[in-house]
Amino acid sequence: MKTNRTHTPDGLLGLAREVLSIEAQAIEEVSKRLDDNFNKAHALMLACRGRIVVAGIGKSGHIGRKLAATLASTGTPAFFMHPAEAAHGDLGMITGDDVVLALSNSGEVGEMVSLLPAIKRRGAKIIAMTGNPASTLGRAADVHLDAGVAKEACPLNLAPTASTTAALALGDALAVCLLEARGFDRNDFALSHPGGSLGRKLLVHVRDIMHKGDALPTVAPSASVHDALFEITRKGLGMTAVVGEAGELLGVFTDGDLRRAFDRDIDLKAVRIDSVMSRTPKTIDADKLAVEAVQGMEKAKVYALLVLDDNKLVGAIRMHDLLHAGVV
Repeated sequence: MKTNRTHTPDGLLGLAREVLSIEAQAIEEVSKRLDDNFNKAHALMLACRGRIVVAGIGKSGHIGRKLAATLASTGTPAFFMHPAEAAHGDLGMITGDDVVLALSNSGEVGEMVSLLPAIKRRGAKIIAMTGNPASTLGRAADVHLDAGVAKEACPLNLAPTASTTAALALGDALAVCLLEARGFDRNDFALSHPGGSLGRKLLVHVRDIMHKGDALPTVAPSASVHDALFEITRKGLGMTAVVGEAGELLGVFTDGDLRRAFDRDIDLKAVRIDSVMSRTPKTIDADKLAVEAVQGMEKAKVYALLVLDDNKLVGAIRMHDLLHAGVV
């Protein structure tokens, strides 16, 4: 009876390291084999006027789904097509303007091979990613990408492990090269991910969530502290801006300023706000990303910023607003 290495903690860690080493070596070998076929595949995908149709079955299908999602989210329109479903009608999704990226480690999977004549009749180009360039799929493709591995990480050398890792890494390399060639940037990425936290951080600007118009607390420099407190209470932001006749920002009055004013034993109805306000309020430009407002508040150790547009006061934003918008 064969001894199970994972019966001991050291044996378990040793096997885990062996698996990772085999898979890392598989990727390294694929990297060394990269040649002009990679450039040809990249050119076909970049010039594609339709979509990249990723196809695979079994474990290759799972890798294909991930690659289709990665391509789509990085600027290359793509979708996944299951070969078995394609044979029963889904082949109609493919047009002559498309490029099919077909994954199969053996290159001999029947469901995939049987689709080749129909795909070619439609005029779509085929990029095969297999572990066997001489396979039926490898020979039929317009471009072949060699994702072959010396052995699987599975001790039985049966379960797809290193081979799927290599295919995934090679597909990611294509996606990243296409991203770079298209000039796909952070804003483009955000537009593809509007529902996630990253999208919110890259798409939401200060002006989108700031308090403005009647919701913005403001008083003139001649207003009394009493009047300023009334404005703060009425608008509910915990502070008020002090602005001049032309809308220029002169200062800010916060609860901290109020505490300092009490220390001076002032007459709230008699003292002008410009004598007790802070003259160097923390501000941010309206067109800045909301995430920059978070950074500004953390750096200045304040809970709110006044918002400027062309050096004129246009709004106010609080940490609470950023939390509510999902930016923090």
